Amino acid sequence: MSQNSQPHSSAWVSFTYASFFGAAAMTAAGILFMPLDLWAKGYLAMAAIMLVQSCITMTKTVRDMHESARLVNRIEDARTERLLMDVGKPGA
Repeated sequence: MSQNSQPHSSAWVSFTYASFFGAAAMTAAGILFMPLDLWAKGYLAMAAIMLVQSCITMTKTVRDMHESARLVNRIEDARTERLLMDVGKPGA
């Protein structure tokens, strides 16, 4: 069985890394230069870090669920194919 997915180009991978680090740097600079007390800046920084972590976790979970469904569908397709082959045999 072959996978129908194509790998991402190196330009796309570089773009996604640059976008992530650019957004992280702008968020950090915005928090750093806000006219707030240090504890408020720390709270906002922790919230931003937790948001990134939860986005990564959610993305991985959704991808794993999708991959699992694809595997189940492939297994069921193989079972159906086998059943059809058994039914189509002469003398069966």
